[in-house]
Amino acid sequence: MARYLGPKTKIARKFGEPIFGADKAFEKKKYPPGMHGNAKKRRKLSEYATQLQEKQKAKYTYGVLERQFSNLFKKASHRKGVTGEILLQLLEARLDNVVFRLGIAPTRRAARQLVSHRHITVNGKLTNIPSFTVHPGDIIAVREKSKSLEAINDSLASRSTAYPWLEWDETSLAGKFMNYPEREQVPENIKEQLIVELYSK
Repeated sequence: MARYLGPKTKIARKFGEPIFGADKAFEKKKYPPGMHGNAKKRRKLSEYATQLQEKQKAKYTYGVLERQFSNLFKKASHRKGVTGEILLQLLEARLDNVVFRLGIAPTRRAARQLVSHRHITVNGKLTNIPSFTVHPGDIIAVREKSKSLEAINDSLASRSTAYPWLEWDETSLAGKFMNYPEREQVPENIKEQLIVELYSK
């Protein structure tokens, strides 16, 4: 399946939470999508359906395709530590996500576009692969020619959240990926253990 480019609010309503960030349309309609909406009685989900839904939520949240997600899980399962937490750390270490977390872009979708259009550098080198894995110590910066872009400046002007595993230098428009985040530091409401259980079947 290709990356979802449809209405974000519809997906947020499906999961019952604003997984793409603040959404006025979601606040107005907090019930599932469909012609029957809130009136339709929802059957209790099976264990498998609950696990699958959690995986789908993680995929939509981070904008990752099925094969990419599966490969990340395999990588996480081969590392020492808690597989679910490592999976989230690998998702957080994607370049598009780091650009979003630094505030260079207002959304992950916008961050992917900035990376694809060669506006971002990693350790001084242009990198146009959104799925590029950032490592502790890497410097992520706005390319010199792109520092005057209105979209980037507007996003940085409204930047409000700072994350403990990222360091930002306002003067040079560059950030440093200090370390992989601890689970409690990641704000996403994802039950990663359910995803581990799904792949373990």
